[in-house]
Amino acid sequence: MTRITDPEVLHPQALAGDRRSLARLITIVENGGSAARDVLAMVFPQGGSAWTTGLTGAPGAGKSTLTDRLIEQIRARDTEVAVVAVDPSSPFSGGAVLGDRVRMQDHIDDAGVYIRSMASRGHLGGIAEATPRVVATLDGIGFSEILVETVGVGQAEVEIAANADTTVVVVNPGWGDSVQAAKAGLLEIGDIFVVNKADRQGVHETIRDLTQMLELGAKPGWAPPVVATVASTGEGIDELWKAVTAHRSHVAKSGELTTSRRRRLVAEMDSAVVSGLRKRIKTSVPPATWEELTQQVEHRLIDPWSAAGRLLASLTSD
Repeated sequence: MTRITDPEVLHPQALAGDRRSLARLITIVENGGSAARDVLAMVFPQGGSAWTTGLTGAPGAGKSTLTDRLIEQIRARDTEVAVVAVDPSSPFSGGAVLGDRVRMQDHIDDAGVYIRSMASRGHLGGIAEATPRVVATLDGIGFSEILVETVGVGQAEVEIAANADTTVVVVNPGWGDSVQAAKAGLLEIGDIFVVNKADRQGVHETIRDLTQMLELGAKPGWAPPVVATVASTGEGIDELWKAVTAHRSHVAKSGELTTSRRRRLVAEMDSAVVSGLRKRIKTSVPPATWEELTQQVEHRLIDPWSAAGRLLASLTSD
């Protein structure tokens, strides 16, 4: 049987609920190029209303189990949900190390849940470069709830905050000392903080320290709550969902939601321009010229910025 790859055919089928067609559309979007732009142009007019919740935190914090529990909360309200799970890239294949069949077994047979695993492909922001485009595709296809689970992140890998309506930061009891925690970029991006695995020792001290540090840098109009959960048993998940709902109400009423979404669209345009320029340079500059400039930079015969200027100038001289 011939594999359908035409976005004009796949798009209406995905809108009608065909998950295989949706998967193929997302693959096209991940791969980039003109076909990806065609897909995004198709889905964009119907998008703009999905709520994106990002879950981030250190490796092993329990993000996948929490995501599982949030899926249950959303499905209990008879709402469809899409999950974008970003995994480390395999050094051998370049694909995701962990797949959706491994991560969220309980929801595979639920037609109201769509789970997509993505490889980070070396992108350092905790998400993949294509994640915002995949989220836009899911939004345009009709999902009103989208969960994005990041790769385990450190202090600087906080890109999810710029691509989600609500950012949930997950930590565990005993999460570093006060000095380490205070300088972590995660403290600056979280709308909600979850101390998961709260059945372990040190949970009360962690909640206290987090609360104190958050009070020092409180966001205007919104004080990020700290919620204790044991995701493996479901303890605290109701409170977490109430916090997500409260944040949703706050940003909608304050006008922050409109502002942040507009900013996100402009940032995605800028990102697309930079990515497009990079690809144009790669294809327009002769390999020999690229190699020559690379060697000159490596041997400090020319500075990297002048070399970049020459490469960019090659685009205007065509």
